[in-house]
Amino acid sequence: MGATKKLYDFDGVNANFVLGKGVNVKTARLHHPAGATGYRVEKGGVSVCYFTDTEHRPDKPDDAILDLIEGADLVVYDSTYTDAEFPEFVGWGHSTWQEGVRLCRAANVKQMAIFHHDPAHVDSFMADVEAQARQVWNGTFVARNSWLSGSTNSCT
Repeated sequence: MGATKKLYDFDGVNANFVLGKGVNVKTARLHHPAGATGYRVEKGGVSVCYFTDTEHRPDKPDDAILDLIEGADLVVYDSTYTDAEFPEFVGWGHSTWQEGVRLCRAANVKQMAIFHHDPAHVDSFMADVEAQARQVWNGTFVARNSWLSGSTNSCT
């Protein structure tokens, strides 16, 4: 498979660059023991943000994430745990779907994909998470591989 490759080196803190043909990328450093970067990709007035491997602080929203997701069309957010599970995993570098919803609602995001699931969360658990999340904010859905689940209302 042929491709033209272009590598970009950045430190993850407020980097901005153009990938070409009007694709703009902005980044922010995330809170993770091994380090991680969050991304906002924009083209033609549409924006998608991707945040995996980030741990929130329960007492304060992450301003770097809030700035990056402001008005985004879709945020794919690290939702490894629930708020109830989170205290047991502080320091592991992951967040909750509830924190994702809080951030997205504060930043006027259109939709949020609940992503980066704990492997112990089976399909029925995730279906319950999706139902709970939609009761809190209808802009949420659980990301899944539609070719595995047969679902048509998923992020593929």
